[in-house]
Amino acid sequence: MNNRIRLIICGVLLIALLAVAGCVGEAGSSPVQTAQPKELTVTDGFARTVTIPQPVESVLCSGSGTLRYLVYLQGEDLVVGVDSIEKQGREIEGRPYALVHREWLQTLPLFGEYRGKDDPEKVISIGPDLVFKGGSTGTAYGTSAAEADTLQEKTGTPVVAFAYGSLRNEAEKTEMYTALRVMGKAIQHDDRAEEVIAYIEATMADLERRTGDIPAAEQKRVYIGGVSAAGAHGIISTEPAYPPFLWVHADNVASGLGTAHVDVAKEAIVDWDPDYIFIDAGTTRMDNEGAVGQLRDDPALQGLTAVKEKRVYGVLPYNFYNTNYETVLANAYYIGKVLYPDRFADIDPVEKGEEIMTFFVGKPVFSELNSQFNNFGFRPVSL
Repeated sequence: MNNRIRLIICGVLLIALLAVAGCVGEAGSSPVQTAQPKELTVTDGFARTVTIPQPVESVLCSGSGTLRYLVYLQGEDLVVGVDSIEKQGREIEGRPYALVHREWLQTLPLFGEYRGKDDPEKVISIGPDLVFKGGSTGTAYGTSAAEADTLQEKTGTPVVAFAYGSLRNEAEKTEMYTALRVMGKAIQHDDRAEEVIAYIEATMADLERRTGDIPAAEQKRVYIGGVSAAGAHGIISTEPAYPPFLWVHADNVASGLGTAHVDVAKEAIVDWDPDYIFIDAGTTRMDNEGAVGQLRDDPALQGLTAVKEKRVYGVLPYNFYNTNYETVLANAYYIGKVLYPDRFADIDPVEKGEEIMTFFVGKPVFSELNSQFNNFGFRPVSL
């Protein structure tokens, strides 16, 4: 009798459990979801530990180029305010991300002046979930852990800060990749951050594959003049570590003068007498077309081999509120095509430029960017 009772009780319990399971399945109509964390702690580019709400639904981007990185990460929909540079209705716009989004960006509220000069009261009034704060190390437009701490204390808003970095050397590349990864983690776009980094690495690897075996004696001697840096400059403005030259193994006659922007003596250019001269289109905003007018009118510069043999070419400016990396990479393919046409026979530089722009900023705006400079880029310069 006792055994029969036990069996009945077990049967009843089993039926009850199955019924409960069936009801849960019918009512939920989907698997039970794991609760998402309400906060996330990240370590930013200055080794600061910052706790931010999850999911992040609104951000501000402070400092030169920080908003550009957010666009690269496809996080622009989170932006709820801008600094003063996005409010300027310039006739010439050299930033691809702004060409895509400038009309919308101009409608957003202002939170401070450009180059990271934030107004804490405006930040508070906008009320973002998070502020990203970036800047270039070693420049007047850089940022620091102390600045990030101060803004965070004054606003009560989490501030994630980092160095902008560059592709000029491994140390600055690490800064750049750290910035992308920290931003990606904060807004749950980690996969896109890795996709951007992989694209850059693959592009640089492709350029290396095409030109890496060129003997030093056969590398073309080149010079880049009129390089933009916080504005337009003339022929003496150059970059000793101009990335496109490094990536296509061209012999930059100004190499050895550091890694950042420098002004060289005109006499040095004459003495170097490069085989090819590339001109940054940003110089054309100056009187008499800047570097172009100088090459055309200065007797000493008229004697340069590249000028006499009509080997002067236009490239697009990439220093425009910090570095536009899509423009850097596009320039590299054009320069490679000019210097080593057989190694870039399969490349149409304009088509490649549009492909690169689309990947980084979502639209093929290369032609629109070039039109900002009267289509000066990617063609011989008429003197």
